[in-house]
Amino acid sequence: MKKKFSIQKLREKLSESVQRNLSEGLLLSGGLDSSILAFLVPDMKTFTVDFESSGSDLNYAKMLAKDLGMKHYCSYPSADEAIAAIPTVIKVLKTFDPAIPNDVAVYFGLKLAKEHGCKSVMTGDGGDELFAGYDYMLNLDLGDYIPKIVKSMHFSSNELGEFIGIDIKQPYIDRKFVEFAVKIDPELKIRTIDGKKWGKWILRKTFEDVLPNEIMWREKVPLEFGSGTTKLRTILESKVSDKEFKEKEEEYAIKFRSKEHLFYYETYRKVVGEIPSPKKGEKRCTYCGAGVPVQSNHCGVCGGFPV
Repeated sequence: MKKKFSIQKLREKLSESVQRNLSEGLLLSGGLDSSILAFLVPDMKTFTVDFESSGSDLNYAKMLAKDLGMKHYCSYPSADEAIAAIPTVIKVLKTFDPAIPNDVAVYFGLKLAKEHGCKSVMTGDGGDELFAGYDYMLNLDLGDYIPKIVKSMHFSSNELGEFIGIDIKQPYIDRKFVEFAVKIDPELKIRTIDGKKWGKWILRKTFEDVLPNEIMWREKVPLEFGSGTTKLRTILESKVSDKEFKEKEEEYAIKFRSKEHLFYYETYRKVVGEIPSPKKGEKRCTYCGAGVPVQSNHCGVCGGFPV
């Protein structure tokens, strides 16, 4: 017989983790993970990024900050400002992964926090990985998958925070909380309601009595869409012609996903340099030739998957 799970225990464990990782500010998307953190520490300053006023996060973040009485600040980077920040982001992270628009959003959020005097900032990093927040996880064997991915979780907020001069606090990936969360029955993390599969079910149920229903049952929105930085993709695509893309593909012998990906690579060449060759014990990325840890299927340099 399976042991009955205590919702109260989950709330207590996450609250304890938050207390071990207190900060002055919070990157608030208005999504489930960061909203829970806001509820647990409502005296933090909160920060949201809304690229050219085109993201979907801002309204949710404003609503929650108002409900909880939190100080809320927003950054509205323009296209020129975001593009100008790309070389810095790539230099810090040493990658030309197509996920750069997500990292640009984090960069501006942390810069905003720094401008408002924060020396430490809390993030919701790890909530999706631990509680099946991504759509691709809905049909996986979570009992096998989650214990594996928690061993190699990596978030750009750490490097970007160090560069900007802000200490990053991540309650969801606190060692003690991870040990607790991975033991939660996978059947409690995904539930089908009215024919629809929901990830993070147990996390939603644990806090549904204290946060707005619109937030607790909000579907997962990737950061680039929530912040609006996904618009960068179209802008960057327009900077490379079809002819140039074909020529550069042959010249570099790298498998680019798009013209945007090529743009990131050429920026990488300027600010980082050559792609690092595999070290002893590493395998070679089949997309760019970089070294990849044997246990990983994702290339941290080009974003290739699977490798």
